Amino acid sequence: MESGDSTKRRLTILGSTGSIGTNTLDVIDRLGGRDRFEVAALTGNGNIPLLAEQARRLGAELAVTADDNLYQDLKSALAGSGIAVAAGRSGLTEAAERDAGWVMAAIVGNAGLAPTLAAARRGADIALANKECLVSAGSLFVDAVKTGGGRLLPVDSEHNAIFQVLENDQRHAVERIILTASGGPFRTKSLDEMRHVTAETARAHPNWSMGLKISIDSASMFNKALEMIEARHLFGLNPEQIEVIVHPQSVIHSMVGYSDGSVLAQLGCPDMRTAIGYALSYPSRCDLPVERLDFAKLSRLDFEAPDEVRFPALRLARRAMEAGGVQGAVLNGAKETALEAFIKGRTGFLAMAEIVEKVMDDLADLPPAATMDDVFAADEKARQMAAGLIG
Repeated sequence: MESGDSTKRRLTILGSTGSIGTNTLDVIDRLGGRDRFEVAALTGNGNIPLLAEQARRLGAELAVTADDNLYQDLKSALAGSGIAVAAGRSGLTEAAERDAGWVMAAIVGNAGLAPTLAAARRGADIALANKECLVSAGSLFVDAVKTGGGRLLPVDSEHNAIFQVLENDQRHAVERIILTASGGPFRTKSLDEMRHVTAETARAHPNWSMGLKISIDSASMFNKALEMIEARHLFGLNPEQIEVIVHPQSVIHSMVGYSDGSVLAQLGCPDMRTAIGYALSYPSRCDLPVERLDFAKLSRLDFEAPDEVRFPALRLARRAMEAGGVQGAVLNGAKETALEAFIKGRTGFLAMAEIVEKVMDDLADLPPAATMDDVFAADEKARQMAAGLIG
């Protein structure tokens, strides 16, 4: 049961200062703000002024910075507000365990796994934007959601699209799902051109406005690779049922193919608020001020097969899915380490996939995870090995 005003919906946003978090708050504001919602907790990382402003504006009960060193800064920024303050991993867990029926899981990277798992275990509905919960923890995380009794509501635009058009009473008839990919800023670049790109050029996504890391993951198609692994766990599919098609316009967000030859697709203008609003209002739909798709002005929709030579992340995802076990955690841990090194100029764009593949080769014999500690151990081994390769 949720405490507080029973006429209002209580929620928590893990990662409120990032791209997904700020869009979530925009949706909340447009749907009535404090008149309709109670905010149990907000969490952020280094952007203390924004986190404090959000907490004051929405009357959050608790504000948390993931950085222990910024605790005093956040406490000072919220002095006199009556808003409780916490920091670090324990603070994130405290936020997740606060009584709220709906939790936006938008902390980027493996740091989001523990607090999201804590929210799932107590039975909250999880609006899932963090990829690592399913990529690294897979069935352990899905089982935690089922045991807790909450619902798993995908927020990634592709998974949300599938969630909207996947007919629950026809799951037996699903032949395949087709995840669309824009192709990113390097869709038409040669391998030689891609070898010399920088983090600044890689972050310039042609269609979506996203944070730095996810934008670079999109450019390398590691973002799509993670989505493939997620889709397997979200929708209970076999690896061979998951396809990827490059669709530069990002109008079709994903598709479901059925045994009678029908293909159902979800279309819309690129705007994360659509998926967020659907997850927040599910099973209803809400009114949102997003751009409407004008078919008369839509001159063409293009599709092409992905090039796994230039974008080997897709091949590595299939390998991880087929191997099972902790290979998703290994792939992700190595990828995050390589991505950090690329952002800092310590490794090349194409070298990221090479590093991930070498780590997967060396850790191919790790046993399956029986507990979350096994997942964290595999992740740590992958990160250490990747760091050693980077030097």
